[in-house]
This record gives sequence, structure tokens and C-alpha cells, in this order.
Amino acid sequence: MYTITIIAGARPNFMKIAPIIHAIKDAQERGAQLQYRLVHTGQHYDTNMSGSFFEQLQIPEPHVNLECTGGTQAEQTASILVAFEKELLKKPSDLVLVVGDVTSTMACALVAQKLHTKVAHVEAGIRSDDWTMPEEINRLVTDSITNYFFTTSELANANLLKNGVDPNTIFYVGNTMIDTLLKHRPSFKPPALWEQLGLEPQRYMVMTLHRPANVDEESQLKAMIDEIITHSKDLPLIFPVHPRTAKILERLNIKYSRLHCVSPLSYLEFNYLVEHAKAVITDSGGITEEASVMGVPCMTLRDNTERPETITLGTNELVGTNPKHIKPFMDILFKDDWKEGKPIPMWDGKTSKRIVEVLLELHSNGYHED
Repeated sequence: MYTITIIAGARPNFMKIAPIIHAIKDAQERGAQLQYRLVHTGQHYDTNMSGSFFEQLQIPEPHVNLECTGGTQAEQTASILVAFEKELLKKPSDLVLVVGDVTSTMACALVAQKLHTKVAHVEAGIRSDDWTMPEEINRLVTDSITNYFFTTSELANANLLKNGVDPNTIFYVGNTMIDTLLKHRPSFKPPALWEQLGLEPQRYMVMTLHRPANVDEESQLKAMIDEIITHSKDLPLIFPVHPRTAKILERLNIKYSRLHCVSPLSYLEFNYLVEHAKAVITDSGGITEEASVMGVPCMTLRDNTERPETITLGTNELVGTNPKHIKPFMDILFKDDWKEGKPIPMWDGKTSKRIVEVLLELHSNGYHED
């Protein structure tokens, strides 16, 4: 029996691992001698991750929650290292599969290698080249100790090759987040605020901001929102906001009748809003992927991105962090002159199937015993 331990540390990780688990179950039904154990490190506490969250997206409940919540970057890393080492010693595995770029990704990869367990990294090779981002450090460290690399783009492949990775260990498979998006798109549903605010398709915008450079510096946050309001015509702005950011907004006395700060939404509700929006304004990498696949104009308030394919092929544009750069992009949007996206190779809903096929092939070839 080939055993795989799958790591999830934050809510988006579950979106990425859910289709992999579905593909594993499909392989099991076909007779594959493959089993998995899902470990939630508990890195991000999220009140929306209730039983209904797992049920809604058909994500299995984790086998264990290590409850490594809170603390500084160093404290959280240390907590995950200690807890996952105990878990892996108690429940040994042939392979540890990590996804994305959160602290859990890096910490669990490190534990696995120290215990002589192979590591596979889903979303390997993506780079922002911005070392001020904790996620970039996590990517670099994880990819330096990974055995098998599952990539979302040719550029990610090139990044890995540039770092001296053996090309035989790189597998260009696509994007598991898009597997989840395409599977659940028919089930998207309007949140309660759709009727409460009288929203109509193409007659509102969605905004998400969470990066410290945008939300922790009060003058920057105020300047960003002021510019967005000034140049967004009369459209309502729907801003699902973290409670900490909400307190900053309140302190700044940022109150516009068109700005609707709402609690975080479920996956199906949030993506319903994105799908029908005039545009999305964000500093999230994952949302740029989803918006591009759904053909929704997207403005990224960052100076760099680890997902350049959303710009070269998708509907995303890199606006930057200077609030004055927002107006030209808004002008293009309201002239109905926004670029049209093209299909992004391998982002076709079949990525997880490809990953499991590779894992089974590696196992049958005895690679895990090298």
C-alpha cells in the first residue's frame, strides 16, 4: 500500500487539496493500492471552516488538526515543526504532499525530509522575487528540499530549472485551484447581500485587500480606497473584510455609501459575486487565477505577482501599490476596453487526475524507495 500524507494549513489549501483527494478516491475505486491521511496544521483559524464548509465543497474532514494557531512567523513555524514531527513519527508515510506557499508548506516539508520521507510540492516553482513576502521565503525553502515538483506553468518549470532542479522530477500538470473552481461553478449561489443591496450583474465591483503593505499602513489604505471610490463611477463596492482591517477602517472613519464592508463569505457565495462583477480589485494571488478563468477584469494592487500567466493570458493587470495608478485602469474598464483573456494551458479541471497518475507511476517505478 502506497501511503500519502497531505498537508493543509489555511483555507485556500483545502481548495487545492480537495480535488486531489477526489482523484485519489477515483483511483482507489479502480483498484489502486493508494491511501491518504489529511493533516490540518490549524495554521489559520477560520470561523467559516465549519462542518458545512467541508460539506459544501465535498472536502473530507481532516484526520487530525494539529492546532498550531497564532503567534509570530517563528513561533508558528516552530509549533508546526514540533507537532508535525510527532504526527509523522506516529503515522509514517511514503510521501508528504504539500501545497501552495503558507508556513505549513515549508515546515512540514522540512520535517518530512529530516525523517527521510519524500516530499511532493503542488504549485512548485512560482516566484514573485519579492523577499519581503513570507510566502516567497516559504516557496524558496520548500522547493530547495522537494523531491517531486508539480507545476502550474511553463514559467514555473523554467524557475526550477534555473535553480538546478532535475527536469525528470518536474511535472507540468496545471492548477488544482481551477479544478475546484470548474467543478463547483454550477453551484455558485448569491449571498444574502445580493438582494439586500439590490445588486445586478456587471453593476458592482468586488474588492479584497489583506496584505500588510496595503491594510496595515493606514494612510496607504485610505488613499487606495479614496482613489477606488473616486474612479468607480456610481458602482457599489463589495468588500469582504477581515475584522482586524474593519477596525482600521473604522479608526480612519472611512465611510462611503457605496462601500459595503461585509463579513467573509463562503466559497460558493464569494465566487458568485466575482463571476457577475464588473471587475475585481485585489491583492490576492488566488483570486487573480479564478477571475482570469471566469473572464472577469481583475486589478492587482501589488508591485509584483507570482502568477504572471494571469496577466499574459488572463484578465489580470498589475496596477501596483501607488494609489494614483488606479485611475488609468478604471478608465480602460469603463470604456469597455478591458483585454479579453485566453485559455491558460492545463488549467482545464484535470490537474488532480494528472497528479495522482504521476504519483502512481512514481510508486510503480519504485522512486519512493530511492
